[in-house]
Amino acid sequence: MEALTNLIWISYLLNIIIIITIVCFQRRNPISSMAWILFLILVPTVGGILFLIFGVGIKAYTRRKYMEKLEMNEKSILKKQKELIREQRGEELPHSGMIKYFLNYNCVYCANNSVEIFADAEKKYDALLEDIKNAKESINILYFIIRNDNIGNRLIDLLCEKAREGVKVRLMYDGFGSILTPRRLFNRLRAVESSEVEEFFPVRIFSMSKINHRNHRKIVVVDDKIAYLGGMNIGDEYMGRNKKNLPWRDTHIRFEGDAVEYVQRCFAMDWEFSTGKKIPVKTGGDAAAAGDTAMQIVASGPDSESEEIKCGMIRMLYGAKQYAYIQTPYFVPDDAFLTAVSSAAKSGVDVRVMIPGIPDKKYVYNTTMSYMGELLEAGVKVYLYPGFIHSKTMTVDDHICTIGSTNIDIRSFRLLFELNAFMYSDKKAIECRRIFEKDQSVCNELTIEAYKKRGIIKMIKEGFFRLFSPIM
Repeated sequence: MEALTNLIWISYLLNIIIIITIVCFQRRNPISSMAWILFLILVPTVGGILFLIFGVGIKAYTRRKYMEKLEMNEKSILKKQKELIREQRGEELPHSGMIKYFLNYNCVYCANNSVEIFADAEKKYDALLEDIKNAKESINILYFIIRNDNIGNRLIDLLCEKAREGVKVRLMYDGFGSILTPRRLFNRLRAVESSEVEEFFPVRIFSMSKINHRNHRKIVVVDDKIAYLGGMNIGDEYMGRNKKNLPWRDTHIRFEGDAVEYVQRCFAMDWEFSTGKKIPVKTGGDAAAAGDTAMQIVASGPDSESEEIKCGMIRMLYGAKQYAYIQTPYFVPDDAFLTAVSSAAKSGVDVRVMIPGIPDKKYVYNTTMSYMGELLEAGVKVYLYPGFIHSKTMTVDDHICTIGSTNIDIRSFRLLFELNAFMYSDKKAIECRRIFEKDQSVCNELTIEAYKKRGIIKMIKEGFFRLFSPIM
């Protein structure tokens, strides 16, 4: 009995020390700090352990921006772009403010890309496998999740084949995202000469402080000429082959042009950050692949305090004049983003948010639903997709759109390594709008009357999970 009493006193003492540390040193996110303090008070022993695992963060590690290691010629490009983002006739480019904002974070403006948008996973996988099949020199791949299913095995089999042909293959998967995938799947590729397979932040007892910081990016670069990024991982469920969440919708892009280099740089920095190994990055772009879509590749993560992708989306919302359409599987925003969405709607902008009608994680869905009342009261239209929508897109005014791996939630904004393409193209923005409208045609609109009738039990669940959303 005495031993148990001592253990309780020790746990309380540990919690007091942690609370003092939070108050004195974690000043960046007061809402998150308050949520942790409340959790530590309510569940002292478990709370202290979980804080040491999830709350410490990655700041103890070397800060890393994916464009930090620029060569002198690229620094010169950035300098010139910062000084003057103008067309030949001397007028400022549309969205010059957004472009200049991202230039401050070393996101080079690339005007000559050809982009294909995939709203169908089968078409994306077919194109991806075909590009890999035609690879001559190198294949670099990073996914949060790679399943041991049909598409996962097809990918690994093809990568093994290309490695045997002498193509340099590098594959990285997230240690937590792919935790259920048998390692024998990756070992098949690892055993082939000319290939390297690495795990980003393996889940180990001695590295638990990193467990909350996952690499959520989805990157493929083939021969330094073709790049893929977006929301789709490697798994059959993305093709709707999962009875629980049918239908499943996601969005991805394939592109060629100068922007490919900066996706490759992001991959190279992730590879070096996780493994300590440097890989070469081809510079200069591919003039033969020129297109008419201008874009900036923007990365964010726990290694940066700027939350670049979130801030870019907020700039889009404040710049909207006609409409802003958002697709996201989770809607757990911070105050800044929630204010931007509500302000846009109250200013007369047609703001629409599309979320899943069938959740994959009930606790996150309860948190998401807790925000819907505020959106509806602000005039935002909310649509429930009849299945699971995993698409992460925002489109504004037929002029600008962003597609990537970033969810509208605090975890994506602050804790996960993410990657988005911000595209300054009327043609691509209109295409994104039409995709949204097609999805909307099968959705159920959530009205404020229906929302108010959801029941007391749901309201309690929503309130409880929302309370801890800053630390989830």
